[in-house]
Amino acid sequence: MNFYSFGRWISRVSQHPVTRSFQRTMATAGEGSGSDSTGKLNRLASEKSPYLLQHASNPVDWYPWSEEAFSVAKRENKLIFLSVGYSTCHWCHVMERESFENPDIAKIMNANFINVKVDREERPDVDKVYMTFVTASSGRGGWPMSVFLTPDLVPVAGGTYFPPEDRFGRSGFGTVLKSLSQKWKEDEGKFKESGKKIMEVLDRTSRLSLSAQSDLPGEEAIARCYAQLSRSYEPQYGGFGESPKFPQPANFNFLFTYYALNPDQDDAKKSLEMALFTLKKMDQGGIHDHVAQGFARYSTDERWHVPHFEKMLYDQAQLTCSYLDAYVITGQSRFAEVVKDILTYVTRDLSHPCGGFYSAEDADSLPTHDAKEKREGAFCVWTYEEINQLLAVPVKEGHDTTLANVFCHHFSVAEGGNVNPYQDPHDELKNQNVLIEHSSIEETGEEFGLSEEECKAALTKSCQILYDIRQKRPKPHLDDKMLTSWNGMMLGAMARAGVILGEKSYIERAIQAADFVKTYLFKDGLLLRSAYSMEDGQVSVGSCLEGFVDDYAWMIRAFLNLYEATLDTSWLELAEELQDKENELFWDTQEAGYFMTKAGDSSILLRIKEDQDGAEPSANSVSVGNLLRLSPLLDRADYREKAEAIFQLFAERLNKIPIALPEMTTALLIHKKHPVQIILAGKKGTDATQKMLQAVHGHLIPSRVILLADENHESLLYNRHSSLRHYHPKKPDETVAHVCQNFRCSLPVSNPEQLEETLNNPCFVVE
Repeated sequence: MNFYSFGRWISRVSQHPVTRSFQRTMATAGEGSGSDSTGKLNRLASEKSPYLLQHASNPVDWYPWSEEAFSVAKRENKLIFLSVGYSTCHWCHVMERESFENPDIAKIMNANFINVKVDREERPDVDKVYMTFVTASSGRGGWPMSVFLTPDLVPVAGGTYFPPEDRFGRSGFGTVLKSLSQKWKEDEGKFKESGKKIMEVLDRTSRLSLSAQSDLPGEEAIARCYAQLSRSYEPQYGGFGESPKFPQPANFNFLFTYYALNPDQDDAKKSLEMALFTLKKMDQGGIHDHVAQGFARYSTDERWHVPHFEKMLYDQAQLTCSYLDAYVITGQSRFAEVVKDILTYVTRDLSHPCGGFYSAEDADSLPTHDAKEKREGAFCVWTYEEINQLLAVPVKEGHDTTLANVFCHHFSVAEGGNVNPYQDPHDELKNQNVLIEHSSIEETGEEFGLSEEECKAALTKSCQILYDIRQKRPKPHLDDKMLTSWNGMMLGAMARAGVILGEKSYIERAIQAADFVKTYLFKDGLLLRSAYSMEDGQVSVGSCLEGFVDDYAWMIRAFLNLYEATLDTSWLELAEELQDKENELFWDTQEAGYFMTKAGDSSILLRIKEDQDGAEPSANSVSVGNLLRLSPLLDRADYREKAEAIFQLFAERLNKIPIALPEMTTALLIHKKHPVQIILAGKKGTDATQKMLQAVHGHLIPSRVILLADENHESLLYNRHSSLRHYHPKKPDETVAHVCQNFRCSLPVSNPEQLEETLNNPCFVVE
């Protein structure tokens, strides 16, 4: 039985009377969607996670995920109620306000269940096991995730968001709690029997096995990925699928790579068009914060207009890379401006003084300082009257047009608001405007008799005025948890931006973040999962929770990017050290591929391998790309063999539904090409070397390998590549570049212009 038939299996196998009863009860509940409470603090008050701390004053007797909770459940023979979410989750806030702060519901929970709260970002291993169950048994998942477990941690019922009371024919949370508690007391044996069968099937269906076929996935998988993306592409506004629309940067990565490796093919040109058009529409849309920079999580409509206003670090990091790729391919300055916009937001609002990056900003906030209830988007939206009052000054002396006239026209600000009521089911955005560009700056200027420069200056001034006003509003909650994996994403993106845009400050910021990781999140050769900001500006690592496979995968990619941006081989040495540790801790020696978790934690019932590239590409997809980059850099054939084993493990999925793994399919594209070796003979850090390096990064060459021949024969690269001893600059202050592919090399060049000409020669980038 495969994983996708598990839902059908549930309906056939779970036919015990008690199972049918609680399934009917759970099926009538809602699906996935703080506020402050008073009173006694519960056990979560001693935790570090911002999400757990949000629930520390709930009347629910919460436990963190711990042996203490499991022991109490066994001793008292009670079901465990497991609630999983994260601190910027809108519907988590709703369920907290409606149920977990409700004394009557809390009383039922405390009397009948052992209640456990988990931050999904802190414990992705716990989240993955039970989300696999919830998704397989109900066909849908989301947060908050609500799961009922036996004292042995076996799931027996689950869902997402539950309303507090019965409504519209749907059972409320109180009803579900009472029903399950009663049935557990009446016949716990049938619960356990059903749970055992569920776990057997989950264990079987969550396993991936090596394909019997000997051939690796090839051109068919790549062509199918393009075809599936093309079919799902929405040509009017860009993006893949209808509303809600998510950025999906892994799709852009595939499309740009496909184009870069096949620039003359018609479908590759179409790939480029789809990616560029979507990125332009996202830039213009409300998903892009035109006043305070950065991008929201997703758009609730097809036009990228009304966002879910939450901002996540991982989106900022991945979109930085997407817009960098767009800039490298097209040379259009607007894409570079968007990159700078994102990084302005991250360095200003998501940065710890010691160098780490915070996780997220909430969608919800108080509309005014004396308001009692938070609203989604309150921090970001504007009424027509506000705009006209705040921007009621002339664009320039002697001109009747005001800043408000220009701003309202350019950003589609309307009297009565510009939000479709269908995108605002709770009337939180009534009479409000979400800024969206409907014309270019040049077109807006023409509308008011302004030059493009004058119009741009007017809009910039207006945005600054509104930004200053926004800073006086109640701010949304900041999740200042610093995750290793997301920090790896962001510092890797910073490093790329620095070398591509020639912005030294970005590289310095990336190095600061890398030093933060080495100082706080790298202990005894192991990565830790997370660090936490303290009130005094210091950093805590909490209980020193060890890192998961995604922490290693993203930090390896980050250190590779830092090496390529600086040519400092110490980052390459760290990347190799972490790759070997990842292989040791997470590699499946029986079937290949990487587990999410290392062995040994008895509270994790399944060791699962992620098999889908979602909002974050899976660790296996990121890792296979890392292995393919490291193998030629370090002359490690074993890394390439592991990459091929991963392709083999995921062969069936890559051949049938590669759209589920676009990041891995991108790696497959690169695997099919001979590496392009770019050898820079010169001194690290000199002006000549940096200019050559920037020329290299000015081309999207997915299979490139950058080697520095600096005559330091003791360095890592010289130890792995004896041929580097043959490359020397002609003059002490000169850097000479050699471009080689498939045992052929170009003539050496000694200036960036010549290197540009060489790299534009397709014979060195497509074979």
